[in-house]
Amino acid sequence: MSANVQETKLPVGPWQGAPPPFPSSPYLPNRALEDIPGITYALHMFLGSHMIESEEYCREFDPKMERLYFATGFGLIQCVKGLMSFEDEDLVDAIAHVRHGNTIAGQHRKRAASLPTRLAGLVVGSLNTSGVGFIKSMTPVERHAELVYAESLFEKALLGIVYSGDWLAFIKEALNMRTTINIYRQLGKYLEAVDAEAQAKGLGAEDPSIDAHFRSGVYLGVGMSNLILSLMPSKLLTIVELFGYKGDRQVGLAYLQRAGGWSAEADMPAVGLEQEGVRRTICDMALLIFHLVMSSFTFEGIDIRMAQKILDYHIQRYPNGVFFLFGQGRLHLCRSQPATAIEYYRKAQEAQNQYRNLQNISFWEMAVANLALWEIGASLECWRKLAAEATWSKATYAYGVAVCLLQQLNAPAGDGGEKDNDRAQSQTEEAAALLAKLPSLRQRIAGKSIPLEKFVARKARKYAQQGGRLTLPALEFAYFYLGIAHAPRAVILERMLPLVGAELETLDKHAREPAAYGVGDGRGEQEYWDDRALVLYLKGICLRYVAYPDPDAVLDAVEEAAVKEGRSEAERGAREAFLAVFEIGPKIVYDHYLVYYAHYEYARLLACQGDKENARSHLELVLSGKPLEVNAAGRRGKYSLENLLHVRANAALEALDRTDRL
Repeated sequence: MSANVQETKLPVGPWQGAPPPFPSSPYLPNRALEDIPGITYALHMFLGSHMIESEEYCREFDPKMERLYFATGFGLIQCVKGLMSFEDEDLVDAIAHVRHGNTIAGQHRKRAASLPTRLAGLVVGSLNTSGVGFIKSMTPVERHAELVYAESLFEKALLGIVYSGDWLAFIKEALNMRTTINIYRQLGKYLEAVDAEAQAKGLGAEDPSIDAHFRSGVYLGVGMSNLILSLMPSKLLTIVELFGYKGDRQVGLAYLQRAGGWSAEADMPAVGLEQEGVRRTICDMALLIFHLVMSSFTFEGIDIRMAQKILDYHIQRYPNGVFFLFGQGRLHLCRSQPATAIEYYRKAQEAQNQYRNLQNISFWEMAVANLALWEIGASLECWRKLAAEATWSKATYAYGVAVCLLQQLNAPAGDGGEKDNDRAQSQTEEAAALLAKLPSLRQRIAGKSIPLEKFVARKARKYAQQGGRLTLPALEFAYFYLGIAHAPRAVILERMLPLVGAELETLDKHAREPAAYGVGDGRGEQEYWDDRALVLYLKGICLRYVAYPDPDAVLDAVEEAAVKEGRSEAERGAREAFLAVFEIGPKIVYDHYLVYYAHYEYARLLACQGDKENARSHLELVLSGKPLEVNAAGRRGKYSLENLLHVRANAALEALDRTDRL
């Protein structure tokens, strides 16, 4: 096959219809790109919730897994399965398939020049031993192989980091990430160069000889590289930039949008089914993850309206596509519509039962959505399902079950008499047993503890130290998963704040004699100040969202009027609560994190009020590393969820002058 024929635009199979025929002749590497319609069909089946059929099609199309796109495409499917299950067996299987795909891609790549030739190339640029010139000298198959090699290397690194559990493996895989980014950078420069040449020749804005499949892959790689680097904290990014790496978030988003032709002005994409590349849908899914999931950690660039347009488009293509039904649920949760979100999560569960762990993702989200509705019983059932079946974080699931049980115990008693007592006793025993075994359920990734698991383990220890008692544990738990941020305003006012008020009344009864608080074993004063700080903190959070609902929350005219009418009072209450936490700080014994998180949330409140200078000062305090609780002698090492707070505070600081999303 000549280079000229290979440079023509490759055919794109329809997203519905009969599958492309299986190959009838032996595989020839120089005809590797003829397999793209087949892998496109396999991807469409996968996205349409026919996962097993997609796998079977891949195996039948390429029994030996020797074909460039099928060996690596099948590896991607196994990578998704492994990351969903988190089981060692699935991760090992995924690593083997991804490694095989990486080897196949390596066999299709253009051979690197010898060392003497490369040295000569430093002097004689026409030798094309590296950079754009080297990529230009490749055949289309070799360029695709270079792209696929980078993709499979990224998957291999990701799986290796998750599975390894030690720092040496983490460093090794980090170097693979570096190689991946370097390849994407060179491919991006190549695409820019040939497009510029085409434009200079009057051939249009893009080189017509470059197929859409290759373009979509470069857009995906360059876009994701920029996004990942842009999400790094500024201090870490400063170090990374010393090695020549820089992430531009807007550039990354623009590359990902380009694959589908998305724009802020139009509701429909400019790139249709016949023109799209095989990785276009993956680019769109990457955008959905950024706008709907990463919005939990960052602010700049988040665009829920863009996510809505992408979901509306793909839900028509894949009415039963579990990923897009899940996305619809997440969209409504971000809009503080948890009841509607739950409906979509249930649809996602009904759409497929082949990959059980995909259903567990919906259970996770429904657990949080029910906390946002303060439907503790419904949330409890979801945590129970996760604890029984899912493997991502057994410690977190056990804690979710325990705190929901404890919250039910604190709910008003019914009229069941002895039955109520028996039920309460049973719930108390179950919660205590779960919290007792929780430390043994913890996992490690890349040799490090999972921060949230460390937090819930500390809470389990505190439960035992306090004689079987925790204050508002379910509401505290909901906060970290944005259950308060995404709660309807009425739920905060009518269900959450009354709980906070009742706890404050209990604490106020012991204000004159804190030592008599709690179990009364001489440590009552320590428990008193920790609990008072927590309750005040949660009060500040609730009132902050009463005054300023989440920027993406959907409010009707009546709700908007109520927000404006009650804003002044809610602002004042939130401010007083946060300031009280600062004052209590030196007396805190265990929950030191409250002071730091209070500075962060108070900064966000100030930013909403337009006081960005004072907001900046509080965010800088959080990132300064100084002991903000003044008396930090009792704290050993880091406070709970310190890294998570630094990520959020850094993102808030960078976005302070660029967005009103805080």
